[in-house]
Amino acid sequence: MPDLDNLGAAAIQVLSCADPRQKAAFSRRSAQAWREGKLAQIFPYLPSVSPARPDYPRLLKPQDMPKRRSGSNLGALLHAVTHIEFNAIDLAWDMVARFGADMPRAFCDDWVSVGDDEARHFTMMQDRLQAYDMTYGDLPAHDGLWQSALDTRHDLKARLAIVPLVLEARGLDVTPMMIKRFEKAADEKSAEALTTIYIEEVSHVAAGKKWFSYLCDRDNCPPVETYHHLVRRYFKGYVKPPFNEDARARAGLTAEFYKPLAPEGS
Repeated sequence: MPDLDNLGAAAIQVLSCADPRQKAAFSRRSAQAWREGKLAQIFPYLPSVSPARPDYPRLLKPQDMPKRRSGSNLGALLHAVTHIEFNAIDLAWDMVARFGADMPRAFCDDWVSVGDDEARHFTMMQDRLQAYDMTYGDLPAHDGLWQSALDTRHDLKARLAIVPLVLEARGLDVTPMMIKRFEKAADEKSAEALTTIYIEEVSHVAAGKKWFSYLCDRDNCPPVETYHHLVRRYFKGYVKPPFNEDARARAGLTAEFYKPLAPEGS
């Protein structure tokens, strides 16, 4: 990684790297440099609309993705999680690069830390794929996560409402079930890796809630009503139950935020 002296350039370098392992390495090194005080909070560049991507996996529209049956190939499930974690690296660094200039230093601290975590999660998942004789890119994937980033690129409140507080919060709901599937299959290493991700994702959702509340306080707007408005505007469909209410509450995301957005009768 070339010597860089500011956080904006480091963020752009992560976003501009197409190679998955190198992107993860840049993310981790940039986070370390920020923690050590080697990067100034300067943002001389705006990020591109979309980050660099490897040739594989082939990206499909969500509706064109092959359906996975319940209990189907665990390698395919790991690949899907790996793709989510790969996107999450870019989502964190785009948050820093696109919005960090107008926010307190603590905002950058939080999202640099998230980017560091996501890079580590991606590497963990990529290593677990090897146990299934697979590598990241072997299966098609969809670009729905990044589409949410595109849709909210001009509005930090909307970005926080959709990415950490809908999409990452959904991970808190579904990951415990995935952990049980790998435990049932006697793949303890994958179950342990997913448990680490699950525990740390609570803090990512908490960071989203913290800064969403900060912006609502700053702009004198009601958090719950603002969240409902933004989710209905930028998120397609309902917020799906069942909800992991305990994990969501530990992240500060109480039921008044998400339950009114679920289908009636759920």
